[in-house]
Amino acid sequence: MSSTDIQAILNYQSIKIFSLTKSNGGRTPRSRAVGYCDKINALDKRGKYDDAIKAEDEAIRLDPNHASTWLNKGYALGIQGKLDDAIKAWDEAIRLDPKYALAWYNKGIALNKLGLTTEANAAYA
Repeated sequence: MSSTDIQAILNYQSIKIFSLTKSNGGRTPRSRAVGYCDKINALDKRGKYDDAIKAEDEAIRLDPNHASTWLNKGYALGIQGKLDDAIKAWDEAIRLDPKYALAWYNKGIALNKLGLTTEANAAYA
């Protein structure tokens, strides 16, 4: 997955998250957490993945139950080649939302890259 592909997905997540924030008045812990999304996207665009991960960690601290935040953290870790950590982040997204197709898909890609074909196929199923 190229960084352009990842950025497109992150931008989609930002739009989705922004609509959630607008609909609830912007004052919940989730909305404060997703407020980090613009910062994270800007850091990703500049290739500052360590800083993006720190921002994701802060968003997770504010709302650990937001699957999209875990998904995006997995992207930043995956770009850096930290596939085991990326898989852990995607596993958390999946735990929070078992039908989260993007998390399953990305987990499958990472497992394939690690040579774990059987596990990857299970993630794609």
